[in-house]
Amino acid sequence: MKASAGGYARASSLRNALEMLAASDGNGRVLAGGQSLVAALNLRLSAGDVLIDISRLSELSGVTETQDGLRIGALTSHAEIGRNPLIRQSAPLLSQAVEFIAHAAIRNRGTMGGALAHADPAAEFPACVLALGATLHVEGLNGSRDIPVEDFFQDIFETAIEEGEILTGLSVPKAEPGEKQVIVEVARRSGDYALAGVCLVTRADGHRLSLFSVGPKPVLAEGAMAALDQGNIDGAVQALQAEIDPPSDTQASAAYRRHLAGVLLRRAAARIEGGNA
Repeated sequence: MKASAGGYARASSLRNALEMLAASDGNGRVLAGGQSLVAALNLRLSAGDVLIDISRLSELSGVTETQDGLRIGALTSHAEIGRNPLIRQSAPLLSQAVEFIAHAAIRNRGTMGGALAHADPAAEFPACVLALGATLHVEGLNGSRDIPVEDFFQDIFETAIEEGEILTGLSVPKAEPGEKQVIVEVARRSGDYALAGVCLVTRADGHRLSLFSVGPKPVLAEGAMAALDQGNIDGAVQALQAEIDPPSDTQASAAYRRHLAGVLLRRAAARIEGGNA
């Protein structure tokens, strides 16, 4: 099936992109790497859209170090996330996640901002930034907004980005001395979406635990986090399995996904305990 697009325009600047988005009467779609949007167009899940191409806006790409963290541009590719030395040192959870994402061609074209704005509940990056406690940066013609990650993902494929806004980047804190970060998942084949996945971050002030592919959006498992802070892994597994509501589909039942989540939490905790994170 061929894509059905109502038009195409390449933005010359962020301001130009925002102006074209505002002029599209709600039909504008921001095109970055296109790995999700073009597939949706080909399946006619979205039709008649005006594609606003921001892929050549260099100001939205790259990784920079700030006083207390990293600023990651929305157009930074998955592949760059995986190899960037600042990320490998200060936010290794993100570079680990790249190894699980699809295949090389998609990692070369897909962008961090696209993955977050698309908000696929089975994708790795949304859960990673939730575990890291990131801040998302969006911009519109009326100015910019900083959105805590806990408020960003709202439902399946839905975020706090408002009409006329573009996600420009995100900020993540630098890993503290002794901090451990790990991602584990189970998929039927390498490159497939996970049946369930866990991101675990251990810091001096406690744990942050997020899950993906177990609900309509990534889940911050606060009950399990509290149990982990007390050193109670059995209690954490019980709390985790109680606070998620995974779906059943052709790939796995809800009961199997709930079981997998507990198994993956134990694996993540064992990797951190064994110094393999």
